[in-house]
Amino acid sequence: MSDTETTTTRAADAPHPRRWPILALLGLAQLMLILDITVVAIALPDMGAELDLSRAALTWVVSGYALTFGSLMLLGGRAADLFGPKRVVLAGLVVFTTASLAAGLATGAPLLLTARIAQGAGAAMLSPAALSVVVRLFDGDERNRALGIWSALGGGGAALGVLLGGLITAGPGWAWVFFVNVPVGLIVLASLARILPILPRAATGSLDIPGAALVAAATGALIYALIRAGDHGWLNAVTVALALAAAVGYAAFSLWQRRAAAPLMDLRLLGRRPVVAGTFVIAVTTALMVGAFFLGSFYLQNRQDHGALMTGVLFLPVALLTMAAAASSGRVIGRLGARLLAVLALAITAVGFLVPVLWSGTAAMVTGVSVAAAGLGALFVVASATALASVAPHEAGVASGIVSTFHEFGASAGAAAVSSAAATSIAAHISAQTASGFDDAFLVATGMAAVSAVVVMWLIPAKHQ
Repeated sequence: MSDTETTTTRAADAPHPRRWPILALLGLAQLMLILDITVVAIALPDMGAELDLSRAALTWVVSGYALTFGSLMLLGGRAADLFGPKRVVLAGLVVFTTASLAAGLATGAPLLLTARIAQGAGAAMLSPAALSVVVRLFDGDERNRALGIWSALGGGGAALGVLLGGLITAGPGWAWVFFVNVPVGLIVLASLARILPILPRAATGSLDIPGAALVAAATGALIYALIRAGDHGWLNAVTVALALAAAVGYAAFSLWQRRAAAPLMDLRLLGRRPVVAGTFVIAVTTALMVGAFFLGSFYLQNRQDHGALMTGVLFLPVALLTMAAAASSGRVIGRLGARLLAVLALAITAVGFLVPVLWSGTAAMVTGVSVAAAGLGALFVVASATALASVAPHEAGVASGIVSTFHEFGASAGAAAVSSAAATSIAAHISAQTASGFDDAFLVATGMAAVSAVVVMWLIPAKHQ
């Protein structure tokens, strides 16, 4: 096989000759996974109207993907170590591309939500395995450059997603936010199958399937409780039972991780204050960011009567400010320290989300969320810097996987929380009498940011600690 020849005939320490084209293809695949949250958020109102989806179903369109992605990501990384990253990358691409086709063909909630969950499973295989390839093909300064490009895809994907979501939904229609993945996925699949080398397996052992099932079930119960609360109340017996089931599930997961021969997550890392602080910050940040996209899409399209294309354009400064703030924060975090920067960023975020509560209209909403986005961009930097500050080099991969997992959990919880807070406004689609639902949701976001600012003052270690 040509791949094997490539790896065996070249010098053991020589860089792979096709490493940069491989990075480009893997980056394109990763971009698809990132786009699939923001691009879908803009299409949700049209999707809901055409398929007659309930508010809960629309929330699961976002949360189901992020939940599955996050729950299975560590399992996907472990599979890449056990079976080789090439196999897992290609398998993830096949699953994600096939599920994208099914989502575009969906005529109702059952197929659409099943396809979104399958997309999340494909993404959970593809993303960590692709990153494993990047780390193993590059070394030294080249590795830093490659990882910088990989990290930039996060902010770039958010910016591109809001614009593409508007263009596609206003053009060929919402189904094409999924269909567009099919030709891209097939081209990347064919290309990687030809040029991606077969890298040695990095581990032996087994997959922690029970651990993955426990964390997925617990998080699913929690998200369902958040969504259900919008229709039935936060103190409804079933809602409370679901929240308790989630707590039991997480406790069972913790116990299992201590017994498993090859645990999914190294819980000893979660005993370190900086790692806990970093995972808390990334979960809150992603929850607020995805919640803002979810809520803003309905506000601009259903409340302010803007089309999908205009909504995408209006959201562009939000995404761009997130990227700019992240870039700037990377330069100042060393001087200010993570704790002070986090408190300032969360205060800015809270003020931003308060603007559309105090003033109504498109300009107020876009201005407020843009201000909040500046704070959120800085928090992404704080999260990574804090979580990875106290880990040894050989623990960096596991710690990064934990941060990425909570990134997706935050996304699923954020959409569910703001959906429930704005339940009446989203369900009504239009009506001046339902504007208070959006106000309630923005107030929830304001409160989350404000409370989190107090928490990080205690949780994040001081600069010189």
